[in-house]
Amino acid sequence: MGGITKKGEWKGYDYIPFPMLRKQWQTVVLKFIRRYLKKEEKKRIQSRLQKAFSRNGEGFYVYAPKQRRKLKEQLRYIGRYIRRPAIGMNRIEEYDGQFVTFKYIDKKDGKEKHEKVTVEEFISRLIRHIPDEQFKTIRYYGMYSRRSKKISKKLLTTWQKRVRKWVVKVRKVLRRQTWRERIIASGKKDPMICPHCGNYYEYMGEVCLEDGKLSVKIALSRDARIYMERMIDHITGCKQETKKRKEEKTRNRTYSPKETVRQLSLFDVS
Repeated sequence: MGGITKKGEWKGYDYIPFPMLRKQWQTVVLKFIRRYLKKEEKKRIQSRLQKAFSRNGEGFYVYAPKQRRKLKEQLRYIGRYIRRPAIGMNRIEEYDGQFVTFKYIDKKDGKEKHEKVTVEEFISRLIRHIPDEQFKTIRYYGMYSRRSKKISKKLLTTWQKRVRKWVVKVRKVLRRQTWRERIIASGKKDPMICPHCGNYYEYMGEVCLEDGKLSVKIALSRDARIYMERMIDHITGCKQETKKRKEEKTRNRTYSPKETVRQLSLFDVS
């Protein structure tokens, strides 16, 4: 964390100054309210706004403590918060069709508390976190700003040379695991290896059931599509052949080892 000074030098910060942040937040909120009020409304609530400013000499409440956790834990927390809803399923304790009971940690005293609200209130609290259409959730400031792009590039290059190993570690933590990696990490066998022959499965396409009929949804090559269509005909019995002709066809035809493996790869996966 840090920023670039006017001289183009990098200055690091351990955390955002808490007292300054509270005062800044108070000023921004009160200005925002005044900006969108009509003249008559301003006169009517001016005294209340003034009291809100004078009674909160330290500023409005902001939760911004110093972060003393490990880097990997912080990255996992941020990544989890980005992907999941505002409240985890494990925090919802009861739902009876009309009321929802959930638990939370009060950041003021650090204690676990429980709250029971109506379904409508619970939904209204959740949908506040859904951004409006065309709303920009990511904006570029500081080193990512266009105005300081040239200076930032030079500083960033120097910084990356010094901490390249750390950057690589961060990428490994942030990278989302694939379906195969998740299964292996859970202690199970590699799902992409055939348990009978030990060959590695190769993904060539998908066959789906649509309107009661099997059809090729994805095919990575022309040969794969032809092969899957032939297998669909074979399975569903679309080709009206006698049992004898099928047996003769199978008997006369020879399969190469590669083709046999390919059959397993395409149809044993499901």
